[in-house]
Amino acid sequence: MASEHERREILIATIADLLDGIRHVAVGASSPIPAAGAMLLRARNERDGKPPVRISILGSQRHNFFTNGGVELFDCAAQGRVDAFFLGGGQIDGAGNINLVGTGDYPKTDVRWPGSFGSAYLYHLIPRVILFREEHSPRVFVPKVDFVSARAVTPEVSRRGGPYALLTNMALFDFDRDAGGFALRSVHAPFTPADIRENTGFDYAEPEVVRETPRPDAATLELLHGKILDELAETYPAFARTMKQAA
Repeated sequence: MASEHERREILIATIADLLDGIRHVAVGASSPIPAAGAMLLRARNERDGKPPVRISILGSQRHNFFTNGGVELFDCAAQGRVDAFFLGGGQIDGAGNINLVGTGDYPKTDVRWPGSFGSAYLYHLIPRVILFREEHSPRVFVPKVDFVSARAVTPEVSRRGGPYALLTNMALFDFDRDAGGFALRSVHAPFTPADIRENTGFDYAEPEVVRETPRPDAATLELLHGKILDELAETYPAFARTMKQAA
């Protein structure tokens, strides 16, 4: 059975694959796994002589060229200069809508979360938005969110953004924009398609044969345990230290 450490290695390597081909990825201030995946892509490209990748981690001094936080990120997104971003949510539904406000009937929410911030804006503008949430449970993945912080599809408005994929600690889903829903792409060992169905509160498409999410190879693990965790320690020291100790 894969340990938590091994599952996180799978998540980081999968994120690097999902970001392949992008020029500029922005990462939130509390997102060590997405940041590690972006750094892994950058290191692979440097090793293989591929085009450079710019990474903007909000809250980092070394990995962020923004000087005014979210304002400049929003500016870059509006100009088409951010290719990929990560969004999560206390709730995510089968249509790709996310809820960052709270549960229950707004404004009398039962549970209050930090708020939507710029999620609706960035969801519209950034072409490769990866929904990322480690917890995979019916509490998170619901048939319909209680509050729409950011809507995945807006047929009435032309947009270049929207969900590209959904990654959890159990599985990887693609988002089918035409169908307006998710399709299961792969399952992380030791989980099974039945486990995914049991722990997902919304419906989704499933192929006849569901493949296992690839584990990172030796070369990827060498990069991750060395260069990547060293770089990550500047912004996420506790996470980098835990990953190194478990390696």
